[in-house]
Amino acid sequence: MSQEQPRRPQSDTLQEEEQPRQADHKNAKSKKVLDSDVSSPLKKLTCTAPSSDYHHQGRASGITIGEALEATAVTAGDKPVEWSDAAAIQAAEVRATGRTTIIAGGLAAAAQSAATMNARIANDESKTKLADILSDATSKLPTDKPATRRDAEGVVGAELRNDPNLTTHPGGVAASIVAAARLNQQNQAASQKKESPKKA
Repeated sequence: MSQEQPRRPQSDTLQEEEQPRQADHKNAKSKKVLDSDVSSPLKKLTCTAPSSDYHHQGRASGITIGEALEATAVTAGDKPVEWSDAAAIQAAEVRATGRTTIIAGGLAAAAQSAATMNARIANDESKTKLADILSDATSKLPTDKPATRRDAEGVVGAELRNDPNLTTHPGGVAASIVAAARLNQQNQAASQKKESPKKA
């Protein structure tokens, strides 16, 4: 018997070299989504967000994850629910509620069920659409919170990991959460700028 260590086949080393490249590709796509323009339905939500209610409840003001999901129903409501959408909705629900499990009968459970059924249906018109799942999302979430950049990164990551092409859908779940987080961050920076005393 030989005392040499067994050598790896070359195909294994090539796969290891490809993995960092794929991770870099994912990170680049994630950054691209995070830096994209804010969708218009979320701009409307900024003006109508009841900031005084959030302050009374001890929360910071801003567009909530539920409101961002409702904006997705407007921007991409005709899109059939796919696995990547279901994963992004689950990630959004987990971040909004703070729970690590799927809520029975909740948004994530409905999205997963719709994605499973849609995979078996050939006709796109018969498939369950995002609007069917996400309309009135704020009332379907037991708790909700304003979207943050960390929430957006998690939802984008979930959508990317579960898409066969490693892309996010423009105007989809991840894009709406990203837009909400960006608007919340901009509004927070603007309000801090107004509140800080002007030094002479």
